[in-house]
Amino acid sequence: MKKLLLVLFAFQFSLLASAQNDCEPFRAYIINNEYKLFLRIDLCHESITVPGQELLGKLPGYLGKKHNSFCWIITSAEVKGKTAHLTMINDYGSEDFTATLTQKNDSVYIFQHVEGSTFKMPNNGKWQKIPKKLEFIRSSY
Repeated sequence: MKKLLLVLFAFQFSLLASAQNDCEPFRAYIINNEYKLFLRIDLCHESITVPGQELLGKLPGYLGKKHNSFCWIITSAEVKGKTAHLTMINDYGSEDFTATLTQKNDSVYIFQHVEGSTFKMPNNGKWQKIPKKLEFIRSSY
């Protein structure tokens, strides 16, 4: 009986350990230098607080632009292997879209707008349309 319990405990622990490793790539700060965008994400533990949006509590993350307070907030995320399916809203709550974030290798991620509102960010007082597919590079905070 003790051996059976020990085996079951070890099996459960190994499952939890492998699940944590699957999520580790999706806890990151990644940047796109071309459009000066960044993604601050923790898709599995949902521990990110969006600056200026503390009322929303802890979330999976957000997409922002350097030197700008506008952001797209990740409201839900589902991780399957090396791809995460994201639902995002703008910080006003008036527009939304779905996207995928795929880990290409240890430091490169591909963000792809799938459907919904136009993906745009303010840039020098005007709205700049952002391409549907972007490459992000892992960075330190």
